[in-house]
Amino acid sequence: MGNAVVHFEIGGPDDAPLVAFYKELFGWNLQPFAGGGYTLIDTNAGGGINGGIGKSQTGEPWSTFYVEAQDLQAVLDKAESLGGKTAMPVTDFGGAVIIAMFNDPDGLLVGVVKAADPAQEQPPGPSAGTGEPVDWFEVLGSDAARTQRFYSELFGWTVAEHGAETYGMADTGAGRGIQGGLGVGDQHHWATIYANVPDVEATLAKAESLGGTRVYGPRDVDDHMQSGAFRDPAGNVFGVYHHGDH
Repeated sequence: MGNAVVHFEIGGPDDAPLVAFYKELFGWNLQPFAGGGYTLIDTNAGGGINGGIGKSQTGEPWSTFYVEAQDLQAVLDKAESLGGKTAMPVTDFGGAVIIAMFNDPDGLLVGVVKAADPAQEQPPGPSAGTGEPVDWFEVLGSDAARTQRFYSELFGWTVAEHGAETYGMADTGAGRGIQGGLGVGDQHHWATIYANVPDVEATLAKAESLGGTRVYGPRDVDDHMQSGAFRDPAGNVFGVYHHGDH
């Protein structure tokens, strides 16, 4: 069994504009975390994963996903042995959550979060509602084979080619969380997440009207899917896609 992708996170030097941006864009429910400096995201989508918006301590923005693991230090050690680098050591936030972060061989930021005790109740998923679900992750590095090998060895994921050697579908094998894609980016490199939206062009246009900038799209992935991506007001990349059955 591989490690599940269970959470996403967005951050910037000023979190307030990001809270307003994503609430308006995707219809998410955002609640400030007690103590300040962090906002919990319930996508109100009834599926996918929830996330959070944080305030950067360094001034650098970030957007990424978190992978669940039992032993975070072991993950960091293995990531370093495979060519990655620890970005945040194992950190306990007052017992509420324990996380760590690493940069993969391309310097892309990914988080790991301590898995809940199996004897304890699992945290709730997105509430049912009209928000847009976040249900896909993606890593685009400089070398598809290296990226796929790194994440497969680190997290026990399996990768199936998607019509080309440059992109593969990643199955975490965890039976929960979300699935994703691992490949190469000719012009762009990122580790980020995608929201499943009714209309890619309309969402990209709305993101632009709210202060974001379009990275690409809409682009036809196949006969049934379109994708695109934007940068939010802090400069973070966030993806959107539409599948015919959504």
